[in-house]
This record gives sequence, structure tokens and C-alpha cells, in this order.
Amino acid sequence: MNIQDDRTPEQRNTHPHLVIGTDSFMSGWGQAKGVKSYAAWACKPEHLTKVLAWVLSRNDMKRVRTTYGEYHPRGSGHCHIYVVDDKHPAIS
Repeated sequence: MNIQDDRTPEQRNTHPHLVIGTDSFMSGWGQAKGVKSYAAWACKPEHLTKVLAWVLSRNDMKRVRTTYGEYHPRGSGHCHIYVVDDKHPAIS
């Protein structure tokens, strides 16, 4: 699994929750050519409910789930972890 994590070392502590979805739009091409694409949003504990609702509302995200801490998926694919900051549409 190729993981592109946008968090800084500090943000790995302040944004420990991940909301992950299988990206039906990006799977199969780009950096996920021939494999599945996953998107994850790292957030602070107090933003988890809002971020989860925002990801669930997206029609391109399938199999939405949450995890805490480091993400170690099995298999092949590409995962991009984005950071939810105070200006992110999920919490604004």
C-alpha cells in the first residue's frame, strides 16, 4: 500500500482520528492505476462526528470507516491522508 500522509509529526498526535473511504472516482487510475484508491481525513477528536458525517455525505466515498492512530492497511492500493484544519468544509 502506498500511503501519502499530509500530517506533520505534531499533527499525528493532535489529529489521531482518521475517517477513511474507498474512493470510487479515483480508483484504477493516477497514483492508483490498476488498484483501489483510498482517501482519509485526519482530524482532532472533537471534530470526528462532523468529519464522519461529511465523508458519509460524499457520493464518491464507499465503505466509510474510522480508525484511531496509525493506519496500516493490507493489500495493494493508494491512500492519501488529508488534514482537517479549522477552515475545512467539514467543520466550518
